[in-house]
Amino acid sequence: MVYPKNLIKASLEAGRGFLRPPLDRDSDIVVTRSAPVIVPIRSLGANHRDRIAQHLLSLDDNDRYLRFGYLAQDGHIQQYVNALDFDRDEIFGIYNRKLQLIAMAHLAYAKTEGYESCAEFGVSVLPSARGRGYGARLFDRAAMHATNDGVSQMFIHALSENAAMLAIARNAGATVERDGSESEAYLRLPPATLDSRVTELIEEQIAQTDYRLKVQAKQFWSFLAQVQEVRRAAIEAQSRTPS
Repeated sequence: MVYPKNLIKASLEAGRGFLRPPLDRDSDIVVTRSAPVIVPIRSLGANHRDRIAQHLLSLDDNDRYLRFGYLAQDGHIQQYVNALDFDRDEIFGIYNRKLQLIAMAHLAYAKTEGYESCAEFGVSVLPSARGRGYGARLFDRAAMHATNDGVSQMFIHALSENAAMLAIARNAGATVERDGSESEAYLRLPPATLDSRVTELIEEQIAQTDYRLKVQAKQFWSFLAQVQEVRRAAIEAQSRTPS
């Protein structure tokens, strides 16, 4: 169980580096220190659709194959993104300081009558952000939301070769059944409690605050870059002026 004091501590840790200028190279996104106790994971709405598309379109062929179960082309991914129902389903995301969506999860609620208490989980993480447990964190976040929303079973349908996804399911206590090239994992969720509801509210508030801080930091560094560009141009113009 995650306690509120740990959530608050993690929020402070996550905001420490916002005033450092963002790095330009994707390789610089990878850090050696471990992730904070709580990774700011926020719910995504329709206004994040473009960033969701950018995230998925940046996946290579192998990652697309593992995520969707087939080699999804750009058009297929765009159709998937356009069809996302933010009113029915839940989309969760993790942003870096450059406001790049580095990891996202889709908790899709069953449409079939009689299966309203079931939901399916899917996740993708950019290569530059792997090795930090973000997939597992997103699974835990989705499971907590599903519990609080009255869902009793979470499913993962994945290719049997998708070891990372199946490891997330097994580590969470899910039962995994393999059928040739495909595997099905299902996890029975406990009833919601006061702790689970309060924890989700606090985590979402921390994630919203984290995102706002990242937006403000990005705007600040963009403004500063513009000022520096004007200054450089003025210095160059002055140096070309005959004395």
